[in-house]
Amino acid sequence: MAGRTVRVQGFPAELPPDRAADKLTIHFLRSRNGGGDIADVRVLPGSPPCALITFEAPEVAQRILKVKNHVLAIGRTQYPLEVTLHAAELNPDEVLRG
Repeated sequence: MAGRTVRVQGFPAELPPDRAADKLTIHFLRSRNGGGDIADVRVLPGSPPCALITFEAPEVAQRILKVKNHVLAIGRTQYPLEVTLHAAELNPDEVLRG
């Protein structure tokens, strides 16, 4: 799964996990957002919540990461999303940058 999974934050915490997964799937399937075929979406609880989205191909994840402003629209509200590459293993460089 390395290189195919992105971590997404910024969607509303009050959104039920299944609905968040649906909204994120729709957003990241759209080609205008750099998206493509998705293998898996997992919404993880927490404060703030985050989601791990695994794409069928690593090229799609790379395209997603190149898009500067991902905004999830729910009703009339716009939620800016933070999208980063999800490292399967803990990378010491990532820990130091935090």
